[in-house]
Amino acid sequence: MAGIGKMTKYDGYYEGGGYIITWAFGHLFSLADIEAYSAVREEKPKWTMDNLPCFPQEFIFEIKKDASRKTDSGAEKQFGVIKHLCNRDDVDTIINAGDADREGEIIVRTCITKALEEKKALKRIWLPDQTPQTVQEAMKSLKDESEYDNLANEGYARTYTDWLYGVNLTRYATLRAGTLLRVGRVIVPIVKAIYDRDMAIRNFVPDIYYALVSKAETNGEEIELLSKQKFEKNERGKAKELCEKYNACDAVVTAKKKKKDKLNPGKLYSLTKLQNYLGKRYKMSMAESLEILQGLYEKGYVTYPRTNSEYLATAEQGKIKTILQSVKQLGYPVEFRFDKKIFDDSKIESHSALTPTYKIPDKTKLSENEMKVYSAIMRRFVAVFCAEECVVEKTEITVSVGGLEEFVLKGTVIVQPGWTAYDTYTRKDKILPALKKGDKVNIKFQPVEKETSPPRHYTIETLNNYLKNPFKDEKANLSEQESEAEEYRAMFEGLELGTEATRTGIIDNARKSEYILLKKDTYTILPAGENLIEALSRMNISMDKFKTSQMGVALKKVFRGESTTADAVEMVKTEIAAIFAEAAKRGENFDGFVGDEIGKCPLCGSTVTRTKFGYGCSGYREGCKFSTGNVICGKVISVDNMKKLLESGSTELISGFVSKRTGKEFSARLAVENDKVVFKF
Repeated sequence: MAGIGKMTKYDGYYEGGGYIITWAFGHLFSLADIEAYSAVREEKPKWTMDNLPCFPQEFIFEIKKDASRKTDSGAEKQFGVIKHLCNRDDVDTIINAGDADREGEIIVRTCITKALEEKKALKRIWLPDQTPQTVQEAMKSLKDESEYDNLANEGYARTYTDWLYGVNLTRYATLRAGTLLRVGRVIVPIVKAIYDRDMAIRNFVPDIYYALVSKAETNGEEIELLSKQKFEKNERGKAKELCEKYNACDAVVTAKKKKKDKLNPGKLYSLTKLQNYLGKRYKMSMAESLEILQGLYEKGYVTYPRTNSEYLATAEQGKIKTILQSVKQLGYPVEFRFDKKIFDDSKIESHSALTPTYKIPDKTKLSENEMKVYSAIMRRFVAVFCAEECVVEKTEITVSVGGLEEFVLKGTVIVQPGWTAYDTYTRKDKILPALKKGDKVNIKFQPVEKETSPPRHYTIETLNNYLKNPFKDEKANLSEQESEAEEYRAMFEGLELGTEATRTGIIDNARKSEYILLKKDTYTILPAGENLIEALSRMNISMDKFKTSQMGVALKKVFRGESTTADAVEMVKTEIAAIFAEAAKRGENFDGFVGDEIGKCPLCGSTVTRTKFGYGCSGYREGCKFSTGNVICGKVISVDNMKKLLESGSTELISGFVSKRTGKEFSARLAVENDKVVFKF
């Protein structure tokens, strides 16, 4: 720590100059499993419906466990160090130096709460970066830990509610499906978004239409004009007729505008926007980019990574001037300027945008990927504070075809590169033909057959943008300013799916669970992901964007002090209780639990049970072939209907089947013929 002199390293901590520094590595504690709340503690507990739903009166934190469910020895040892140090007689004040977010807040608070045997003064240090200068300044203005109570309350509310959703619904869904289904507040809507998009692509039927296009040379240059008029596939005659009408007219340049303008750089990066760029440019996964970024932050080279803002706080002007001095020494033409497009307190929730710090790394000591991440942040910072403006010449030519339709041709040419010499500029300049007002343009319109396109698979960028504001109307013609305002509104209200701090890890968990695949920068659904979404739908477990955003809004209310942790927990308990109450009714879509005995096989008399694939005879080892899926033509075959089939050889009329061939709904009875289940109309 800056300013306290040399420190001596011991096992699990440093000490010197009147300070002791120790650490946690991630979550040393985690919430205990359901079995911890039972009077009977089994050595190898099995998942069962007997202890579901589980709504603890008080949540129990335990030292985290390893993959074999044994207490993590490393975590146990480090907590022992923390506990000993917290209770030393010469320690009168404890400073929470955890990451400056709700997770960092509760990681340290949980350790302190578990460790302290008597009350001591608690302080908080809030670090936007980990440079010695920042740490030294922050130590002069420590806050009482109580000032961050709302942040901690939000953190605990998220932890408790995610446990309630995850533990109760994962076990319930898994017991019904016979295969592990990870049900979480954020993972399910993420997988569902990718599932819905892939189903739309898979089921897309292209349609033909006709566009009116002219490609003809004028003064040796081809000029393309594309009409706004479109015609259905059976209207080619009408399209040709309009083309002939256009071609009979004169096409004349009615206006030409040319002006010099200033091209503004992109905004400073938030974590999401940086990950979008790195994914698109380098095919770098979100998990990889965040891991690299976290390493750069811990080395003091960049500011706090998990930020959702692209703006700086007005109070940071002095700090930015210091950074600019370091950047100038690298030869970049930068200068400080105060601009509402850069400094805006209303666009900051907890942390400012990502920037480099005054501590410049030795590039030869950074890995190739570290350089890619650091350079992206540095280049954007240089672009935003570049002393040279980017000047462009914009040209706009209007061509009128007989007064029937106007066509506008636009082109931009860079006159002075300015910031584009340092940061990525992807817009391609279009050089327009040398036309002036009054010139005639040769035209030859023809009907061109085109095909409608399916939706595109989600990419790192488009999925991130969707998760930041899942309710944004993509068809709304919003200006850049309106679109940004909508994004920040969603963020502050809690409408986003996940947060900058959690989103990357949750998407990575979905990949590791083999629900989704990331190839290059494109996400697609995997069979296990399809099964997850379709199984939850059959069970009437709705974990969609509406439900998740509702919870996000509730958490924001806790953060603002408008409600309590207990309020958020109670809301989730009510919701989960309703799911279990509905299941208890055993309605028309209730297909039981894997292992349930349904009845006697109509072929051999053995027991028919619910399997993970449907309903099957236990006599299959002796050669009995009786089995059927629990979903036939899109309709869930309930336990009640299956029992009727086994008892009487036929069900009553069942509605809601969907023909695979025509896509139309139909009704039918199910009956057993020979060794198969067939439709009877």
